[in-house]
Amino acid sequence: MAQVYISIGSNIDPAEHVRKGVAALRADYGEVALSSVYESAAVGFQGDNFYNLVAGFSTDAEVHEVARHLRDIEDRYGRVRSGPKFSSRTLDLDLLLYDDLVLHGSDLEVPRDEITQHAFVLWPLAELAPQMRHPQTGQTIAELWQAFDRQQQVLRPIPFKW
Repeated sequence: MAQVYISIGSNIDPAEHVRKGVAALRADYGEVALSSVYESAAVGFQGDNFYNLVAGFSTDAEVHEVARHLRDIEDRYGRVRSGPKFSSRTLDLDLLLYDDLVLHGSDLEVPRDEITQHAFVLWPLAELAPQMRHPQTGQTIAELWQAFDRQQQVLRPIPFKW
């Protein structure tokens, strides 16, 4: 079974959409580990703040099948893809890691670049999988988080009622 980590984000009715996204993941993949929920400003556009977290689960599904399934869940909960790339969204489910797979295709990139670029991905991932090694850098996720410039993005954990 592959160990998979995905980022979950929403800035349109975020509490509701995060709950629905996690419920869908649990219905389809069974046990899902969750990080804390964090709030951050929108990146790349002006918009409402996002709720972000990382989920981890094991699956026998092939990597492209997982990516398609995540897209289907986003669509089910109103994700609009016709607007600009950086815009508000009901639900954003991004495949971060699939075991130690490195894949650079036209439709899928694993590990996802956002792991090393954004605190709202790296901090919750470090919370869930601190000893996992990034398949390209060889560093643990905890080491990446320790070296991250935390001044560049304000992120705060929030109490979240499931």
